[in-house]
Amino acid sequence: MMQNVHLAPETDEDDLYSGYNDYNPICDIEELENDAAFQQAVRTSYGRRPPSKTSLASSVGRPMTGAIQDGVTRPMTAVRAAGFTKAALRGSAFDPLGQSRGPAPPLEVKKKDSPEEKIKQLEKEVNELVEESCIANSCGDLKLALEKAKDAGRKERVLVRQREQATTPENINLDLTYSVLFNLASQYSVNEMYAEALNTYQVIVKNKMFSNAGILKTNMGNIYLKQRNYSKAIKFYRMALDQVPSVNKQMRIKIMQNIGVTFIQAGQYSDAINSYEHIMSMAPNLKAGYNLTVCYFAVGDQEKMKKAFQKLIAVPLEIDEDKYISPSDDPHTNLVTEAIKNDHLRQMERERKAMAEKYIMTSAKLIAPVIETSFAAGYDWCVEVVKASQYVELANDLEINKAVTYLRQRDYNQAVEILKMLEKKDSRVKSAAATNLSALYYMGKDFAQASSYADIAVNSDRYNPAALTNKGNTVFANGDYEKAAEFYKEALRNDSSCTEALYNVGLTYEKMNRLDEALDCFLKLHAILRNSAEVLYQIANIYELMENLSEAIEWLMQVVSVVPTNPQVLAKLGELYDREGDKSQAFQYYYESYRYFPCNIEVVEWLGAYYIDTQFWEKAIQYFERASLIQPTQVKWQLMVASCFRRSGNYQKALGTYKDTHRKFPENVECLRFLVRLCTDLGLKDAQEYARKLKRLEKVKEIREQRIKSGRDGSGGSRGKREGSASSDASYVDPLGPQIERPKTAAKKKIDEDDFADEELGDDLLPE
Repeated sequence: MMQNVHLAPETDEDDLYSGYNDYNPICDIEELENDAAFQQAVRTSYGRRPPSKTSLASSVGRPMTGAIQDGVTRPMTAVRAAGFTKAALRGSAFDPLGQSRGPAPPLEVKKKDSPEEKIKQLEKEVNELVEESCIANSCGDLKLALEKAKDAGRKERVLVRQREQATTPENINLDLTYSVLFNLASQYSVNEMYAEALNTYQVIVKNKMFSNAGILKTNMGNIYLKQRNYSKAIKFYRMALDQVPSVNKQMRIKIMQNIGVTFIQAGQYSDAINSYEHIMSMAPNLKAGYNLTVCYFAVGDQEKMKKAFQKLIAVPLEIDEDKYISPSDDPHTNLVTEAIKNDHLRQMERERKAMAEKYIMTSAKLIAPVIETSFAAGYDWCVEVVKASQYVELANDLEINKAVTYLRQRDYNQAVEILKMLEKKDSRVKSAAATNLSALYYMGKDFAQASSYADIAVNSDRYNPAALTNKGNTVFANGDYEKAAEFYKEALRNDSSCTEALYNVGLTYEKMNRLDEALDCFLKLHAILRNSAEVLYQIANIYELMENLSEAIEWLMQVVSVVPTNPQVLAKLGELYDREGDKSQAFQYYYESYRYFPCNIEVVEWLGAYYIDTQFWEKAIQYFERASLIQPTQVKWQLMVASCFRRSGNYQKALGTYKDTHRKFPENVECLRFLVRLCTDLGLKDAQEYARKLKRLEKVKEIREQRIKSGRDGSGGSRGKREGSASSDASYVDPLGPQIERPKTAAKKKIDEDDFADEELGDDLLPE
């Protein structure tokens, strides 16, 4: 173990600390007091050496500053920054940062009332007012925006005067002046103060200090176009076009489009065609191509219409669909493709494509009926052109439009033939064709075929809300309301904005007497369709079924605000007020309903009954006469007219009316009874004759009643069955589209021909 232990040697052969206490004599500061050269250097200013320079160098061993050694000059150094100043050598404290001098004096405060400061502050206020005006405009507060713009204009004029007084006119801020005037003109324009806007634009345009202000003549042309001053609008557009350099191609094209629109509104289609032809030759775009087609349609040039349509089809969309398809299984590439599938650029491309399809479809529907001998041949030409273009998928849509056109012409066979042909296409077109076929058969009450095609449409595209809605309609027609509601709700899950499905599910809940759920559906629909009279009426109808008449009246009042001349809604309001006992309000709405539709027999009957209750017999007569014109085969209306004449004391008129009624209805017993009584009281000889007729009719009536009674005893069971089957005939409610059911008006007091049968004639009747 001890063999690995080594003792330190006693002899100091390798001392680690040797020479530690040795030092250079140059660093010896104890002898500096005796060094005459050093003392002389300390006493001189800034430590300059005396003429004998060799002594200090020899004693200290360091070359002095600026000395020359070996032919090389040592650079001079400065020691003032480190605090070695003359004052420090004289015994003052070491203070390299100068803290003994105290804090720095405060900065000189600028005078607020100086002209330059006032100008800067006023310029800041003008900029803030312009910004506030623009913000108010973007928020829709046009009046506030105009007020701010006017304030900015007033302060800017004050600013210009102050600058002219304080400095030279060259220092005026022209950009600020331009922005204030331009904003003021814009606010005048949006507030429809066109004269003021034009004056402000003139100030800018005529000022030669504003460069490129001539382009604002386009805005002036827009104002003249709004005022329908087409000649001046075209004049200013052309002046603006002259101001735009040829290198600014896009701006020139836009101004030319404005010129073309102005010519169209002025009815100068030939000039508009020249403008759009130039645009399509220089920089073709969708709007110009569509407008060119419309212009050729207006002038009736069939060949030019075809050429314009082909130019519209040929406009490049500049959309690359391939970049949204991942070419490989690379996860990074797939991730990038998924990220850009719905970004802002993709959304813009979708909007551009949708706009192009809209222009093409509208143009095709416009020119198809006129470019060939028949609209079918015109559609076929458009379909062929579309198939040869980049819009191949629009060909099937044009075929469906062709079928819809046949439907409008009530040529159902041709429409069905085209739609059946489209059944063989891809799933989207097949679903659309089957959906239309289902709707056609449904409207024809062929519910079996409608259900069959609805199934085809649903199987082709399960997410088609129209197909699901049609399937729900066919199930609803068969009375299976629960299943119909499921189809409607599935359509809503696929497309929450399908208002037809939401309306129909509300009707379905109403049929199932689930009124709360039906009310929720219609209230949701009301939030989407704010001014739909059908939806408002259904909400009122549900409140009526809930016996909440006040709410029903409130919603019906909203219906009246949307459709103030609908007689059915007015009659319904009258009925509800009548049920609440408010006769005056009921009369007002019944009377308004009668004014707009004087052939509603229930309204006429209620008004006649109202005047009878208030004993205005003459007023009641005119309504019963109207009722006799509406229902000339009903004897009760003429009996009511005669009764009103009798009540009012006009017995001669009453007698004449009874006689006319007897001639028209010779077998009416009630009319003969009144004739007998009236002729007897008046002492007329015709009383005996009418009495004989009455006796004979009563005997005939008695014989008939006996026969009927015997017939009932013999076949009572079969008759009951027939009555039961007749009572089961319910009216069908079509849930396809919104509808207002005819209100069932029911007067509190029904009028019958027996109303006055038991009344006795007064004793004050005097025979003539």
